[in-house]
Amino acid sequence: MTNKSDLELIQQLLEIYDQKAVAEFLNEVSPDRWCRETLNRWVKGKASPKLTHSEYLTLKELIPSPKVTKENCEFRFIDLFAGIGGIRKGFEDAGGLCVLTSEWNKYAVKTYKANHGSDESIHKFNEDIRQITLSEDESISEAEAYEHIEKEIPEYDVLLAGFPCQPFSIAGVSKKNAMGREHGFECKTQGTLFFDVARIIAATKPKAFVLENVKNLKSHDKGKTFRVIMETLKELGYEVADERYEGTQDPKIIDGKHFLPQHRERIVLVGFRKDLNVHDDFSLKGVLQQKPEQPVSLGQILDKEVDEKYILTPKLWKYLYDYAAKHKEKGNGFGFGLVKENSVARTLSARYYKDGSEILVDRGWDFEKGFDDAENLENRPRRLTPLECSRLMGFSAPGSSDFKIPVSDTQAYKQFGNSVVVPVFAAVAKLMKPRILQAIINDNQKKVDDAA
Repeated sequence: MTNKSDLELIQQLLEIYDQKAVAEFLNEVSPDRWCRETLNRWVKGKASPKLTHSEYLTLKELIPSPKVTKENCEFRFIDLFAGIGGIRKGFEDAGGLCVLTSEWNKYAVKTYKANHGSDESIHKFNEDIRQITLSEDESISEAEAYEHIEKEIPEYDVLLAGFPCQPFSIAGVSKKNAMGREHGFECKTQGTLFFDVARIIAATKPKAFVLENVKNLKSHDKGKTFRVIMETLKELGYEVADERYEGTQDPKIIDGKHFLPQHRERIVLVGFRKDLNVHDDFSLKGVLQQKPEQPVSLGQILDKEVDEKYILTPKLWKYLYDYAAKHKEKGNGFGFGLVKENSVARTLSARYYKDGSEILVDRGWDFEKGFDDAENLENRPRRLTPLECSRLMGFSAPGSSDFKIPVSDTQAYKQFGNSVVVPVFAAVAKLMKPRILQAIINDNQKKVDDAA
């Protein structure tokens, strides 16, 4: 192996793991040979790395290979506001190839890169979507922005985006007119990150898109936010699935509890380009038809033995216990969520790292004995471990530890709490796939007809 290839491999790993962790990986092969100071000297160019063949192979195995390649992919997609890749994972399962990822959180990027392979000849990694859309530079015209977007984003078919829902800032059309600027969807959505998604859709005209957000997106600002989003997507030439649903259960609101033991409702917007004529009769009702006959139980997700650090301290457990009792007396529902092997857990949130109160694993606590019984006090509940969270979200199968978590517990809890239930989006991708493939055929034919 050349020193150059050794250094490139080490630099790639240091984008995911810290120097101490990489040294520990090396020491598993060559005990007591490596330390973080040595790696630091390599990175700074003060020494030339020389790995043995075994050391090189050990580090190489830590870099994931793409699950889908450009040779066997059936369609291509981009992954915006990617987090740790939950939506991507579902679409890869359907044969999709990711050609661009955009995620700004440096800790989420580490976890993403630790688990999702990248073919650098076709896949690009972007940290800030605004570097692609140029949305922060008001001197840039829309035509210039679109040209830049087309240059920065590889050819693709489906846009995926779990975009943040920020308050919409709806600028006045008269002000836009006075400035000589456009005032279509760009006016209505500017100032939000949805605007960046809409700008990419406008510039690249993907055959389909999948947008994900919290259920409350529908009611935000008395429904105005959601109405602007739907009008914008329609203006861009897309038909959104189940836009005019009838009945009490909106198919666009999907609860993860149908696939894994966690109550987690999210709104999913699926749209197809109208001119490709593949959108008729498509409904997300088909997602729940794919739910497993025998759902995974919480007991299958939980480990029998965990580190003691995940058990609540007596002080924290007493605080949560008293807090819940106080609100119960007032008739409020605030309090902890204690789960057993057959429970359906509350929604895992990004604040889980603080006290774990929404999902506490019962370890035999007897409410009648309370805190005065020393033996009972030993049965205090515990938090989920990050690995159990990965299973609860569908990144790992029950009993598996294949999903890599290269960050601290605090960051891991935030990442899983901000992510999606993977099997839900695997079902969405499976449902969409025939339409996506037909859209590709229709689009190619359309290009031929237009050129004739």
